[in-house]
Amino acid sequence: MMDEDNKVIADTRESFGKGAARKLRATGKIPAVVYGHGTAPKHIALPSHQIGLLLRKANAVLDLQIDGESQLALVKDVQKDPVHQIIEHLDLIVIKRGEKVQVEVPVHVEGETAAGTIADLDQHTLSLEAEATHIPERVVVNVEGLEEGTQILAGAVELPKGSTLLSDPEALVVNVHTPQKVDLGEEAAEAAAEGEATEAAAEAAAEESAE
Repeated sequence: MMDEDNKVIADTRESFGKGAARKLRATGKIPAVVYGHGTAPKHIALPSHQIGLLLRKANAVLDLQIDGESQLALVKDVQKDPVHQIIEHLDLIVIKRGEKVQVEVPVHVEGETAAGTIADLDQHTLSLEAEATHIPERVVVNVEGLEEGTQILAGAVELPKGSTLLSDPEALVVNVHTPQKVDLGEEAAEAAAEGEATEAAAEAAAEESAE
């Protein structure tokens, strides 16, 4: 979804390379490139703190202010430092108001299943087609009171208005079942018995070696 918070002031970049990118990040900016719709790629710098907040939402749409002009863009790829998880670079795709885009939207389970059962989430995202400026943040699946054996397929998931399912409608999204009970007492006893047998064998071997 679009809102005023998505408006981002972008500076045009003229220096490139790892060294330039490192200096840019040291000033609190993130290097990025925006392309698509037949336009030439634009190399820009974005405020890292604001971008970090916006990227907490899936499929963030940015209203870029480049040289006084507004340009809508969808975050396509985020490159992060593998150790510190600092955003190092962004790839952005130009989008237009009213057009449809294909996105992966997170699935969120809410509610509690029948007593003694749990709901396993098999599909953590669903592929949808949605209007570029009205991309849903998530798809909600309500499992309140569902009994053991209930399965919810992708085609049965209620989608936000204006969204169309692209994922296989027969794909299993949620499976309700009774968790398998494990007798920890028996397992502990078996482990202890195995440990004693191993220890006894080691002692016998040591005695033979001593003889």
